[in-house]
Order: sequence, then C-alpha cells, then structure tokens
Amino acid sequence: MRIGLDVTAAVSQGGGIGRYVRELLRALTVLDTENEYRLFFASKDISTEVLPALPGNFRARRIPFHDIWLARVWHRLRAPLPVELITGQVDVYHSPDFALPPTFRNTPTLLTVHDLSFRRQPSSAAPGLRHYLDGVVSRSVGRATHVLADSQSTKDDLMELYLTPENKITVLYAGVGSDFSPVTDQDTIAEVRSRYGLGDSPYILSVGTLQPRKNHVRLIAAFDRALRDSQYNLVLAGGEGWMYEDVRDQVVKRGLKQRVIFPGFVAEDDLPCLYSAASMMVFPSLYEGFGLPIVEAMACGVPVIASNASCLPEVAGNASLMVDPRDVSAMATAMQELVSQSSLRAALRARGLERAEQFRWENSAAELLQIYRTIGEH
Repeated sequence: MRIGLDVTAAVSQGGGIGRYVRELLRALTVLDTENEYRLFFASKDISTEVLPALPGNFRARRIPFHDIWLARVWHRLRAPLPVELITGQVDVYHSPDFALPPTFRNTPTLLTVHDLSFRRQPSSAAPGLRHYLDGVVSRSVGRATHVLADSQSTKDDLMELYLTPENKITVLYAGVGSDFSPVTDQDTIAEVRSRYGLGDSPYILSVGTLQPRKNHVRLIAAFDRALRDSQYNLVLAGGEGWMYEDVRDQVVKRGLKQRVIFPGFVAEDDLPCLYSAASMMVFPSLYEGFGLPIVEAMACGVPVIASNASCLPEVAGNASLMVDPRDVSAMATAMQELVSQSSLRAALRARGLERAEQFRWENSAAELLQIYRTIGEH
C-alpha cells in the first residue's frame, strides 16, 4: 500500500500530539518494511532531521511555509485542493491531528481525534478557536472513512456529541517508550535537577501545559493545604498555555513562590529523570483524551494520584489513587497519605510498573497497521 501521513504535529509540537505522532511513526518504521509511506509536514524552516530515522520505504516532504497556512486554505477557505497534490496517489490517507484535508473522492481516509476538550471543557480554548475546532472536527469526522479515538471515553464523546456510528470508531491507545523506565543514576538525576532549577528538596510533580483544563489552581490549593509545612516542593512542568496567568497568580496569592517551581517545557529526553526523581506525580486534569503523563510516570516507577474524570480511570486502572479533580480536600488527603505511607507508595509503584506494560507504542503501531490494511482494502 501507499500510505499518506501528515506528520506536521511531529515537527511543530513538543509534547502531547507531537509526541503521539513521533512515537507512532518511530514504531511504524521498525514494524513495517513492506508498505510505502508518503509523509509531509508544513514548516518554514524545520528540516526532516527532527523526525525519527526513516528507512527507504518512508519518504518525507517539507511544505515550505507555516502550517497555519494549510489550515487557512483547507479549513477556513475550504479550498478543494486535495492532499494528493502533495503526497501523490495513495491507498490510505491518515490525518493524526483532528482535521481531515480534501482528498480525491475515492481515497480511503483515517482521522485521529484525541479528545473533544473544546466541547467538554469550553475553558480549554479561546472562543474563536472553540468555534473553529467544532466546525472542522465535526466535518472531518463526518467525511472520514474511519476514526481513531485515544480512549473509550473519547469514542463515547464522538458518538454522543457528533452522533458518529459506533462501528466507524476504533480505540487506539497511546503508548510509552522503552526510554521511560526508572532512572537510578544519581549523577544523571542531579544534572537534570540542576538544569531545571529543582534544587535538592523532594518534590511533587505534575506534567502538563499550564491551562485551566489541567486544574493546576486546585492542585496548588491542595498542596498548600497538605504540605505547606513540609520539606516538599511542587513542580509544575509544562509550557504556558491559554489563561496560564491564573496559575501563577495562585502561587503568589498563597505565598508559595519559593515552594512552587515552574521549569517550563521539559525536553523529552529529560522526562524519565524528572519522573524518576519525583516523590509522586499528581495529574488532576478535568478532562483528557488519554493522559500520557500518567503512563509515563508509572513506567518510571513513580506513585500516581490521578483525576477520576473522563478517560483517566480507564487508563490508570487500579494503579493510582483516584480523586475528584474538583475536590481540593480529597486531593490534599491523597497527597498526605502518599507522603506518610511507605507501604502505599510501594504498592502503587509496583502496580504502576505492571500497568504501564499494557501501553506500548509497538502494540499501538501494530494495531494501526492492521487498520490501514482494513480500510485500504475497501
């Protein structure tokens, strides 16, 4: 088969969807030596070097302008310029980032929808962006031959909010790479701690873009209630997103500027160390499509406290403490329990390592390849 694949997110986004596309692509290059992959990405100046090493059956083409222009042409102007003008004729076209461009009439198409946060949590995006996404995603889901959802929770949202037929959607879980494992080398850990200004104190970690949906304001309140008088710091690792100012303001308001650390976006290679050095990872999100940091933390042997919202119980299983993300008291109690109970930490660490083994990128890639074959045959 000839498979067209938009890998723009892989080169333009550091975390989240960018990592999803990079890791699936990396796993596909190992798994599939038979099919021909026609990759493309839009970027003014980034080269193909940012992609994983590509074997001969994977060819990448750079479109030399900012990806926002493709979005404007295809989704705002709705210009009927088929993606095959870039990829050439393909047997399957896969768009892994919510929006499906125009294609030739008979090209089978696959669309990945990671979550519907812009519908379930309107505060997660600016009003103009919410309106744009709702229109684009709704039309794309309707046009696609088949749709991938990151979780059963997202599949349920697609069926409820867009009336998508159940048999049109397949759940394809994200994974965790083999580089996410417990880091024990103290020199390496010390180097990463120094690079991100974490100091020597033990810390509670949360990973995610600073935005309302990630629920950092309540996490800071819970930390203040549970551990203000302790030796622990709180590390909020992630870039600044929509309405991030509320998170910073909460730290100042509570007088926690010396206790809450903002290392910013953490390089992918440094994440295993960051997780491994943490006393626990707290993920209090109000809504997720998958919740990759939970699985990454578990794979690194870190006990996890997770929100019980949307897909997170589905992903965490019995391997984390689950809390109502809107209940600051419950979050504070869970943090106190983990700090004070070594047996609980050990039990969650063991269950987490076992749970993480169920989410591997090579498994995701094998399932994806089978889906390509299935829709390509129709």
